[in-house]
Amino acid sequence: MLFRQLEYLVALSRERHFARAAQACYVSQPALSEAIRKLEEELDVPLVRRGRKYEGLTPEGERIVVWAQRILADRDALKDEVGALRTGLSGTIRIGSVPTAVGAVSLLTAPFCAAHPLVTVEVIADLRSQDVLRQLRNFEIDAGITYLHKGFSEDFRSVPLYEERYVLLTSAADMPVHRATATWAEASRLPLCLLTGVMQGRQVLDEVFAEAGVEPSPRVETDSVAALFAHVRTGRWASVVPHTWLHVFGVPHGMRAVPLVEPARTVPVGLVVTAREPGSVMARALTAVARQTDVAAALDHLPGDPAPS
Repeated sequence: MLFRQLEYLVALSRERHFARAAQACYVSQPALSEAIRKLEEELDVPLVRRGRKYEGLTPEGERIVVWAQRILADRDALKDEVGALRTGLSGTIRIGSVPTAVGAVSLLTAPFCAAHPLVTVEVIADLRSQDVLRQLRNFEIDAGITYLHKGFSEDFRSVPLYEERYVLLTSAADMPVHRATATWAEASRLPLCLLTGVMQGRQVLDEVFAEAGVEPSPRVETDSVAALFAHVRTGRWASVVPHTWLHVFGVPHGMRAVPLVEPARTVPVGLVVTAREPGSVMARALTAVARQTDVAAALDHLPGDPAPS
């Protein structure tokens, strides 16, 4: 009964609405409300601010939700651990990724699924970097793929995967065939379509443009790398995209992609999991695959480059 009450409280915190929380838990709203009321009685503390409608959790309720998420995550981890000992790893692993790294996710999921045929994979894409870390903290995902930086807290462990580098994507008419590279200053003068400013991938680009002494003025902004390709395809726009996405789409007909130089900047991307022990058995299994997979080598050459010797 306690687990069910905690699940209802976590759902209410997430949905911020009694009816939606009840629907998410596949119970009636009166059943969910009664279970939370009984939890308040057992803990002898108010958890929900009640009025004519849901008004949020009390400070005590917010703190209890953190404990509830940990308890439920440990329960699920225990079940997964026992199941793995008995029949091998099974269930679903949830991976969150920033949009610029989605093109590299399959380089991990393919060997992971081969090693664990009873596991299904759920990839949550187009997350901001801070959302990846937040969902890890809240046990909403098992692992994340995001930018690595020195500011990571001790709550996380990471496995470097590759260095993200950038290419200028234009229509073929805008980029002569003989050009093997382009500068960031040249890119800033083109009609650009870029990621939105709240995304860390865009913030990295702005830092490099600033280092080159220029400031881009994009006419179109989006939170989807696929949308960048779609806009460049019209012939009206240019964009700066991570080289990993060329391994997904290639260089579409009518477009050109050349590395950006002056400066030639790279940014580390890696797998991130929580540092709690023993933690998720799914996360441990994916971490093992990440350490055995040379993602960087697979992404090292752009489509059309000479094959490595």
